[in-house]
Amino acid sequence: MTDTLRPLTSAPAETSEAPLAPLAVPGDTQKLKRSIGVVGGTLLTLSCVTPASTLFVVVPDLFSSLGTATALTIAIGSLLCVGVAFCYSELGTLIPSAGGEYAMVSTMAGRLAGWLVFVLSLLVVMIVPPVIAMGTADYLAPVIHLDPSYAGAGVMICATLAGLLDLRANAWITGIFLVLEVVAAGVVAVLGFAHAERGPGSLVDLSVAGSGPGGVDTVTAMLIVSGLAIALFVTQGFSTAVYLSEELENPRRNVARTVLATLGISAVIILVPVIAITMGAESLTALTQGDISAMVTAWSNSAVGTFVSLCVALAIINAGIVMVIQNSRVLFASARDKAWPTPVNKALSKLGASGAPWIATLLVGVPGALLCFVNLDTLYGVTGVSVTGMYLLVAVAALLARRGSHGHSAAWRMPLWPAVPVVLIAVLAYVLSQQEAEYLVWTGGIVVVATLYWALYLRPRRDTRWLVSVPEDGEESLRPSGV
Repeated sequence: MTDTLRPLTSAPAETSEAPLAPLAVPGDTQKLKRSIGVVGGTLLTLSCVTPASTLFVVVPDLFSSLGTATALTIAIGSLLCVGVAFCYSELGTLIPSAGGEYAMVSTMAGRLAGWLVFVLSLLVVMIVPPVIAMGTADYLAPVIHLDPSYAGAGVMICATLAGLLDLRANAWITGIFLVLEVVAAGVVAVLGFAHAERGPGSLVDLSVAGSGPGGVDTVTAMLIVSGLAIALFVTQGFSTAVYLSEELENPRRNVARTVLATLGISAVIILVPVIAITMGAESLTALTQGDISAMVTAWSNSAVGTFVSLCVALAIINAGIVMVIQNSRVLFASARDKAWPTPVNKALSKLGASGAPWIATLLVGVPGALLCFVNLDTLYGVTGVSVTGMYLLVAVAALLARRGSHGHSAAWRMPLWPAVPVVLIAVLAYVLSQQEAEYLVWTGGIVVVATLYWALYLRPRRDTRWLVSVPEDGEESLRPSGV
């Protein structure tokens, strides 16, 4: 006997609660193939977190503003992400859709909330790949000097071409690259600890190079809270398991395993080298400058520095491949769920011979290449606000995940519910309120435009547009799990 996820229109009426988003599985819908297990899914998901490229591209920006408080900020962000991962795991096993966050939120909190989380997730998935890709130039410098924007655009084009391949082939490609980037992170950690200039107490010293007495400024609690938006972004890729849930075998079991394992592994891979760098930096000024390649060369020699730099460059390419794969699935799912005018929906839902949504892949990769020429600080700021807002809406959906028939569905269930989503909602709302006004305005303006699109186009066509679908699973994938 198996439990099936039926369209909500056939479920018992929810007379005392807000109506949930209707689910539909159109007869002409093309389905993604279930072709990867938990190992392949974990490799792809870890590659999307891309620990080494995050460590070498995003973390230096935190070092410049937070100094020795960087490790503490990332640790707090990782702790918050445990609660977020619980929400993703429960919702992802209830709603195993390539739509990811928007499918989950639409089902639990209504179609407007789902549409807004889709827009926020689309911002993230469009911006993050070029942000990471632009770091390639710095780490190819020992071999060739390139303009960061052009190097990033080249990486995005290569990632787009790779994204058109079969998903199983990409799992092997990204797995090999992942090994190299973990090795690079390990080398940095070993060298940093071996050349420690300060003790563990420096991790809570909360100092950054500046204009204060002795050239040192104190990092305030407000700066740490502000930095949490980027710290959440550091491990953000663990959600890829939810996007791949339609292509994971046994999603009711493997989605939760992949989400939680990926978060734990990526947090260790990122946090341990950050601690080592904090302790091993020659001076506070060197730490604040965040030039990790220069630190590695100083701790060892130019050959080791070049090896680490090239590993990081490969890690960035790896990240680009996985992010293009993930992001194309989001567009594919939105078209299948009728988010756009009919010609656009038909184009985005087309699958190539390899099983990849090829038009959606191109529409992710090519604009990503163009975004490599946008100001990097703006991209960072908008991404931080978008990720925080998206997690906030997912936490709201998790708070509603046990209403009605969903409370009896076969799914992984988080511990400490409803305390976990309630605390997350409060903390994330506060973090969001502490972000810079410029980035809040940019993101808020996009959300306003998206709301107008909903009000003027989607809502008047509610019977034919934005019909969030959840593909049927096989019997084995619906079997209750003790994960």
